[in-house]
Amino acid sequence: MPEASRTSYPGRVRALLDDLDARSGTAIGEAAALLLRSVEADGIVHVAGAGHSLALVCETFYRAGGLAAVRPMWDPAVLPLDDAVRSTRAERQEGLGRSVVREAAPAPPDVAVVFSTSGRNPYPVEIAEECAALGVPVIAVTSPRASRHAAARTETALADHAAVVLDTVVPPGDVLHPPEAPRTAAVSTVLAAYTWSRVLAELDDLAVAKGVELPCWTSANVPGGDETNRALLARYGHRVPELTGLT
Repeated sequence: MPEASRTSYPGRVRALLDDLDARSGTAIGEAAALLLRSVEADGIVHVAGAGHSLALVCETFYRAGGLAAVRPMWDPAVLPLDDAVRSTRAERQEGLGRSVVREAAPAPPDVAVVFSTSGRNPYPVEIAEECAALGVPVIAVTSPRASRHAAARTETALADHAAVVLDTVVPPGDVLHPPEAPRTAAVSTVLAAYTWSRVLAELDDLAVAKGVELPCWTSANVPGGDETNRALLARYGHRVPELTGLT
């Protein structure tokens, strides 16, 4: 790749994607195998994140091509859309993550997936810690490099409580541009969404190899999508109340 291409924003993103593949390729396979075991045993995948990591929770939930056996595990206080400052306070508030887990009540053979780039605020750490204590294995989607440079608001990091760590290779501070003094163009959502899509692709390959039919949503905008999704709603609606609003 020419020097100009390597230092451009697109080039730097592509380089990070290559780094992610190299660092997390094995772990992505482990995460997919863990999810397949859970789905085969009729488990639920509980997915958590706070602030902008909630974008990744949305990416996993009720999404075309995504698993139907997914339940968002969250508190409205961590959503930044109606009070951004409150959401920052909430993810730093001790005890909120634990209360979220108590409300969701995950149990084996469930799995938890926790998205947090820094993995150093109480909210994601508590969720991971509580799930692990309940015997529910945790897949952490995080950046150890960013975590090492983040303000330590907990004694442990998200990765410390995970059965599988997916390294998103997000740089400290998240931003990439300009390269000599980055101040804009955050990359964490791009990298974490790519990571999750890679997990789903690997999961599909494993399921096909084992002859397992995955419960996946179909786009509602293609013929037959509504019919396929109605069957999945009947199967999971009573276990994932967020699908129908019956919370």
